[in-house]
Amino acid sequence: MKVILLKDVKNLGRKNEIKNVSDGYARNLLFPRKLAIVATVAEIKKIEEGKEEERLRAEKDLEKNQDVVAKMEGLEIEIAAKTDKEGGLYAALSPAQISKELQAKGFEIKKGQIKIDEPIKEIGEREVTIEFPHGLEAKIKIIIIEEK
Repeated sequence: MKVILLKDVKNLGRKNEIKNVSDGYARNLLFPRKLAIVATVAEIKKIEEGKEEERLRAEKDLEKNQDVVAKMEGLEIEIAAKTDKEGGLYAALSPAQISKELQAKGFEIKKGQIKIDEPIKEIGEREVTIEFPHGLEAKIKIIIIEEK
């Protein structure tokens, strides 16, 4: 019997795949647990239309992210921080602080997207990477200045 999987099923397949399974397996396990439906022509057509919509949505999302990356690439942001006598920061600059500054400039960036190679603990300039979906990333410059 041909079925369309509604969810990922271990050792069988992923969501929206069409699989050939035994009648008993489909009737006794897949259907009662709502893991699959019978693969009719109408259902297959619905799945194909859904895949096309998902592809278009992904393309729009990619374009949107590419625009944001293009705007952010090479951006410089100044952040004021409290320092000790030697010029070191009392507390390392966190991704949350960088995210807050970027949001103030109109960019919707979450702290999880910000990748810092090593903790920022002193005044000066540092390059930080912002990661986006679809494998995109932007490099920005953070300039840490002494808070007055």
